[in-house]
Amino acid sequence: MNPSGCSRDEADEIYYEQYDAAYLAMTPARWSAATAQAIFGNPFNPLAYTWTGRTINAFADVFSGVARRRGKPAWNLPARVEVVDERPFGRLIRFDTGTRRAQPRVLLVAPMSGHYATLLRGTVEALLDKHEVYVTDWADARDVPLDAGQFDLDDYVGYVMDYLRMLGPDSHVVAVCQPAPAVLAAVALLAADEPAAQPRTMTLMGGPVDVRAAATAPTTLAATHSLEWFQRELTMNVPAWYPGAGRAVYPGFLQIGAFMSMHPQRHLEAHWKIFEDLVRGDGESAQKRRAFYDEYLSVMDIPAEFYLQTVDEVFQRATLARGEMTWHGRPVDPSAIRTTALFTVEGEHDDISAPGQTLAAHALCPNIPAEKQSTYLQPGVGHYGIFSGGKWRTEIAPRLAAFVAAHS
Repeated sequence: MNPSGCSRDEADEIYYEQYDAAYLAMTPARWSAATAQAIFGNPFNPLAYTWTGRTINAFADVFSGVARRRGKPAWNLPARVEVVDERPFGRLIRFDTGTRRAQPRVLLVAPMSGHYATLLRGTVEALLDKHEVYVTDWADARDVPLDAGQFDLDDYVGYVMDYLRMLGPDSHVVAVCQPAPAVLAAVALLAADEPAAQPRTMTLMGGPVDVRAAATAPTTLAATHSLEWFQRELTMNVPAWYPGAGRAVYPGFLQIGAFMSMHPQRHLEAHWKIFEDLVRGDGESAQKRRAFYDEYLSVMDIPAEFYLQTVDEVFQRATLARGEMTWHGRPVDPSAIRTTALFTVEGEHDDISAPGQTLAAHALCPNIPAEKQSTYLQPGVGHYGIFSGGKWRTEIAPRLAAFVAAHS
């Protein structure tokens, strides 16, 4: 039994180490690619302007992009990042744009699903003009020492409740993807015990409130494997050379592998297009696609106890939707929510949290007045299009802003 309470077979203990060893073994190939880029990407080298030179440089560029590890990306937004609260497994940050206007305070709850909170950069950017934006910035579990203790779904809900208390009763909360059921639970608990602390509005975007509403690849995986299988096959201990040595985690490299395997042809074609753009000399188009993958391939580890509890309660037993969810032993009852307005957003082609899974929140909150409930299905977008990209900026964000304004 390891310190986080998740047992592992000895044969599996070296898997994380094997991944690191494989990455190190590719060092000569990465160096060779970097050398090729330095030679054939040099504007002073005449060969850089030939078809052969551009092809070699393009191949080296694409290979380097796929083969390198990425750390946490920068926010790169026109605002100063201010740390409001810091804890071992995450921190609350605020984006200070310098405006003196009074704006609605919005808590953007980021998923803890393998990507950093910076995946919501486009989400934040679209909200900055009319809102005072706060974001839950979760920590990479690989870097959290064992003496910080555990972090499970109950702790996640507790963090959200604490942050809503900090922001006060005039705040608005937005859950993007995975945290939708956790945020609904947090608001329900506040509504029952601390009505003055509940937010004015709650927006749930593309989240698994009730996975029984529509089947997807994640729900099928959860339904066809036991929790013991998830623990045995998908969690492992952090190696000794990281700050979180010994902590049981669901590694980010497994999550990104799962994401990529859902649409392998799409990702292969995207990298081929980067290659073609570079050979053609269209660096701007290549950079746009490269920027997406720089963010998409930046991953973090998740505490094993949080991952396993999420699989169990959200994807296997749907405890919130069934009325069986508890938080530290006490029942979670969404019907306690009476004054917080509810807005749900779904994407027509979402294959991670399919339409119907988020909409289910309305049935769980029968005591919210009809005039305080709204829902929107965005045509033509998949999961990521709900909170990033053109449709998010032009269709969804304005609706979200109008909803917040109407209930501020």
